[in-house]
Amino acid sequence: EEAALQRLCRRARTGKEPAAARFYREEGNRRFGRCCYGAAVRLYSQAASHELPGSPEVSLCFANRSAALFHLGSFEVCLEDIARAQSHGYPDRLLPKVLLRKAECLLCLGRLQDAADTLATVENKITMDGVMTSPTHQTLLKKLSQLKSKISEKESCPEPKQEAHGDTQRESEIWEENGSISGASSSLSLKFNTERGRHLVACQDILPGQNLLKEEAFVSVLCPGEGDSLLLQDSSENTWDTQVTNADLYCHRCLKELLASVPCRGCSYAKYCSQNCADVAWEQYHRTECPLGALLLTLGVFCHVALRTVLMAGFAEVSRLVEWSHDDDKDLCNAEARHKHPSESLDARTGTKGIPGCNDNGQYLSSYQAVFNLLPHAEKHCPEHKFLCMLSVVAICKKMQEAGLEAAVLNQKSSEKGSDPKLREKTSDELSPELKIMAEAMLRHVLQLQCNAQAITIMQELGSGEGAVVSKKPVRLATAFFPVLSLLNHSCSPNISVSFSGTAATVRASQPIPSGQEIFHCYGPHRCRVRVAERQQLLSQYFFECRCQACLDELESDDNSVSVRNSFCCPSCQASMQGEDVLSCSNEACALSVSRERLLWRSGHLQQQMKKALELLRDSKADEAIKMLLKCQMDAKSFLSPEHLLMGEVEDHLAQVYATLGKWQEAARHLERSIQIVERHHGPSSVEMGHELFKLAQILFNGFAVSEALSTIQRAEEVLSVYHGPQSTQIQELHEMKTCLLELPRNILQRT
Repeated sequence: EEAALQRLCRRARTGKEPAAARFYREEGNRRFGRCCYGAAVRLYSQAASHELPGSPEVSLCFANRSAALFHLGSFEVCLEDIARAQSHGYPDRLLPKVLLRKAECLLCLGRLQDAADTLATVENKITMDGVMTSPTHQTLLKKLSQLKSKISEKESCPEPKQEAHGDTQRESEIWEENGSISGASSSLSLKFNTERGRHLVACQDILPGQNLLKEEAFVSVLCPGEGDSLLLQDSSENTWDTQVTNADLYCHRCLKELLASVPCRGCSYAKYCSQNCADVAWEQYHRTECPLGALLLTLGVFCHVALRTVLMAGFAEVSRLVEWSHDDDKDLCNAEARHKHPSESLDARTGTKGIPGCNDNGQYLSSYQAVFNLLPHAEKHCPEHKFLCMLSVVAICKKMQEAGLEAAVLNQKSSEKGSDPKLREKTSDELSPELKIMAEAMLRHVLQLQCNAQAITIMQELGSGEGAVVSKKPVRLATAFFPVLSLLNHSCSPNISVSFSGTAATVRASQPIPSGQEIFHCYGPHRCRVRVAERQQLLSQYFFECRCQACLDELESDDNSVSVRNSFCCPSCQASMQGEDVLSCSNEACALSVSRERLLWRSGHLQQQMKKALELLRDSKADEAIKMLLKCQMDAKSFLSPEHLLMGEVEDHLAQVYATLGKWQEAARHLERSIQIVERHHGPSSVEMGHELFKLAQILFNGFAVSEALSTIQRAEEVLSVYHGPQSTQIQELHEMKTCLLELPRNILQRT
């Protein structure tokens, strides 16, 4: 097993490779030459991540990236990259060109004195160089003269300061924090019983949109994304891919979207939004994770989360809780303790309230103690799964021991390792007692994640995002432990929504919640998306049979509305098709039968065609995209029910293409059809409906349909404010559109 794992790890390329750096830098130069500055920035970032620390080549990567950032208008970030290039030993002979770029950035930012000082430095360097007749020097002198003139012009005619509009300021939300539950609203209380376990209940009436919980993840690990398989290549092949993944787009610590990443000094994988994030990550966990990068990518995100959890907690806290868990195991042998109700058990770990995870004061905090007390359901995992988890954890611990990382893991100074005789005597085949404790905790966390892992999701733009109307899809960005959020039990018809900003989760009420009602989260598919039988099958991974009210109502009424909405129709007469493996036309006059497998293949083919159409749109081939989508529309009508979600997707994509061409009426017409289908599936107050209304508002706004736009904006605000709150980007954009429309002359408003 160890040899096989080593072979797999060799395929994960996380080390520094100068050859890869050259490849990405040259690709970046090519994209820069074609004025694809965004792509150039990402490629230069890849190049920088592969350069060896302290090498002069890394300074070239930062300098090149600063040029692309300048063309993107990101002047502040450009200045940061210029400073990075200088700090990494940028060649002195090339410095005047970069300093001129710095001066131009400062000029654009209105920092005239700083710009003038920088130009003086450039002038001194050129003068000291001596040779003033070369074409390069003549170009630099010409640019220097132009910038001096621009500074003089700006100094003689200063630009008036723009006043900030008061109506653009974001609303603050009223928030009264709970004294007993970390990050929770005072409108919630923590309850416990043997049937439902720990759960949150409303202790007062709650309104839709009310903020119930704000929690930072105790630990989170970025998921590489759809392209993570690209990391797993044959290490003998010197081939590198330019495809961008989440690992390139988001900070590996705070999950902030990256523009110009700061690479890890030890590996090519980890990237950060700032040097501060890189330093904090290194101190907290990456010092240990960095040499294990290939192994962690190979074993998967659950193992990575488990390791980072114990590293964040620290050995002392891990050891304390593991020891207490052993005390609990001893209690299981005691008949009296075994039959005692959990609420009667008082110890230092469960706190005076007797609820697991609470501290001595009865407070449930977002802490390692709360994480440790999440249920691992060890007795419900199959033996094979537990064995594989154990092998994975042992592999990580052995690798740490072999790499000499044990001292860092135990929060000791590296010099202490050599002075400890126990550490010197151990063989590589035996884990130290301390690492065995860490391994036990990690195994517990891997098992916990089956039921307690929370996906941090974002709405990621489809395509370039440069059009007037932007389509987005939900994407899993990271996997995390949220101890308080994990208190919420499941319902297929939840009464809350969860949104994320970086590593923080915000929970809001999605409907009125009366006092005394439990707060429910949805672990899997919502009732409006999947039939009850399929939901039960998907939820089996959480080791329970869902008995929520939505499931009970559906089972009692034998409601099959979801399957009807996503059903197939007869390709011959358009009547509905019925059956399981082989579907027959419900029209007695039509004897057509077709296999479900065939219809599913057609659905998959339809989705592939839509994907190709969007690729054509990204390549600025809108006319070809429309032809392909209209063909998809005809194909979909021939075998899908009119309310099938794929029918809505086709209409949505057609709206996007027509909007790109500025054909606003056609775009609105197609999007309204999509909205009808979305409303039928998800309901008029669903977040999906809110996103569709937002897109329609954009189309109507750009199409100058004032009254329709104002009406749609109001509907979109009402829905999205419930799910994302008044401070969300979409709500702010809706406010700006409304303000712009209301400021139009009255005669125009009356005409429209």
